[in-house]
This record gives sequence, C-alpha cells and structure tokens, in this order.
Amino acid sequence: MGRVVAHLDLDAFFAAVEALENPALRGMPVVVGGDPQGRGVVATASYEARAFGIRSAMSAAEAFRRCPQAVFVRPDHGRYRRHSDGVWSLVRAVVPVVEQVGIDEGYLDLTELVPTAGEARRVLAELQQRIRAQTGLDASFGCGSGKTIAKIASDADKPVGLVVVAAGREEEFLARRPLRALPGIGPKADARLRVAGLETIGNLADLADEDLRLVLPGAVGRELRERARGVDQRPVLAELGPSVSIGHEETFDHDIADPAVLSDMAARMAAAVTARLHQEGFVALTVTVKVRYPDFRILSRSRSATAPTGAAVEIARLAEVALQRALRDRPPPVRLLGVAVTRLTQGEQLHLPLEGPSS
Repeated sequence: MGRVVAHLDLDAFFAAVEALENPALRGMPVVVGGDPQGRGVVATASYEARAFGIRSAMSAAEAFRRCPQAVFVRPDHGRYRRHSDGVWSLVRAVVPVVEQVGIDEGYLDLTELVPTAGEARRVLAELQQRIRAQTGLDASFGCGSGKTIAKIASDADKPVGLVVVAAGREEEFLARRPLRALPGIGPKADARLRVAGLETIGNLADLADEDLRLVLPGAVGRELRERARGVDQRPVLAELGPSVSIGHEETFDHDIADPAVLSDMAARMAAAVTARLHQEGFVALTVTVKVRYPDFRILSRSRSATAPTGAAVEIARLAEVALQRALRDRPPPVRLLGVAVTRLTQGEQLHLPLEGPSS
C-alpha cells in the first residue's frame, strides 16, 4: 500500500477572512496589503481582483492601476491567525498526521485513514464541507502519492477544488502542466529550460541524463526530474512546530561582481521574506545573509534588531548591513545570495504596512 498525501490550501485566505467579517466586501475585488499610494505590496487578493491580473507580491500601486475600483484593506494578522487556528483544529480532529507549512496551507498524511488516493476523495470532501460549515472559509485540496503531486493538484481547480491523482497516474497528470507549476522551478530555471526547448513538466521528466546535466546540473536537477516524474518520498512531518526561520535565496546564472547589484537583490529578497513573515504572523529578531562564492565557499553574516520587528524597512536595513559585512570579509563575485530571518515570535507589530525600503 502506497502513501496517500493531501495538500490543503485555503482559497484567497486573507481576502476571504475580510469578506467573512465584512459581508459588504463579498463579490468585490478586495486587495489585502499596503497603501496603493505608497510602496506597499499585495499580500493576497480576492478572485474578483485576480481577474484584473492582481497577484501576491505585486506593488499595491500597480494593483490600483489595474483595478482602481478595488477595495484596499490593511492586513490584520491576529484576526487571520484566529481563523486559521479554527481550520487547523478541525483538520487535526480528523487527520492524524498534519504538517502545517503556513497560516493557510499544509500537508495531510491520509495513509492510515484510507488505502488509496481514490478513496481519499470522500474524506477530503467531507472535511472541505466541514470547514465551510464551521468556519465560513473555502479550501482546495489536492491528493496523491506525495507532496509534489498533492501541492500541484490543490492548485489545479481553485477555488473550492478537490483533485485526486490515483497511484500510477502521476506522470500523466503532470505531463502537460507548465514548468513553473513544479515546486522548485523558479523564473531563472524556467528561462534556462525554455531556452533548451523545455516547456512542460513532461518535457523535464523525459530528459535524458546527459541532457539534464547541461540544463540543470547536479543533485538539484536530478531531484527536480524525479518530482517531474511524480516521485517524491518526502515525509509529512507532524512534529514540525512554528517556523524557526523564513528565508529566500537565489543562485545566479552568472557570478555577480557589482556590490550595488547585490545590494538591490538583497533588498528585494528582504521584501519577499518580510511578506512571508507577515503572512505567517511572526516578528523576527535576527536577519542573516548567506553568500556563496564561485569556489562554493559559503559565508553567513547576521545582524539583530534591538527588539523583534516585522517592519520591512528595518529588515532590509539589517540585511544590507549583514551583506556589507560579508563582502568586506570576502569581496565578490558571488554565485548565490540569500536572506533569512530567525528567532521568530508571534508579535503585535504585524499591523505595520507592507512597505519596502526607500530608494
């Protein structure tokens, strides 16, 4: 008997909570995030707003340009966490092994409950209905033999989707989906693969060893090809607690020697990390910058705030200080850059607007 893993994703969660608590917002284009007249970013948007091309991490100013009639709402993370806790309490009452990976998503190991992914449909449908009846929120579920299949399936029929991929049908399900749908394929890897003539997950799955080494060398390439084939043995880790760190890193196509370019990239990564920090309802005390050089040596340098913070400007400032310290210790060029926040706690500063650093 194989594993049966599901992925739960609460649909447009922040916007859904806002509409739940303020019924006047139902059916309207709602954007949760920063000030559209400032440097704020979009945390999430209702499906009515997404119809205008508005998406998470877009600048609030651009969201306003695309949809001037949208209702912009500042995030209230304490409220979101209360609603999230209600959902996950319902889930844990039904499913014995749950790995919550965010305030609005997580993995469920159903292997002990059902013998096959096909029979999981009934359990997930009942859970989906129970979540809606008791919390007023909608959830989409994906289910299959591993985390990759479950994650992609949960996004395949949103909102209120329920997609179950039977054992043995993984490659068929994945084959025609775009490469960017595969977790781990970022914009640079996607561009590199497209140059090589690859456009779908199935194209990557079919890649021979010698061709794979040319476009995605090393263990990462082999792992991504395995996932493209529907093979993912990562366990659902029920013992995981709240995030101990939140980070973002990028390996460059070409080594970067310009410190100004690296500073700009660190600022962008700090903004992305801050957005996720807000989403998960934490503040952070320490910011760490990781730098990998062409010889693969890694330097990590950290700076701490005087008190836990969720302010994007402060996190960006600490990242810049840590980056400059690393570059003084060993000058560029740089192969990889990463920014992470650690020493996380739930905090009261999360009402701060999602603003980026001043230019």
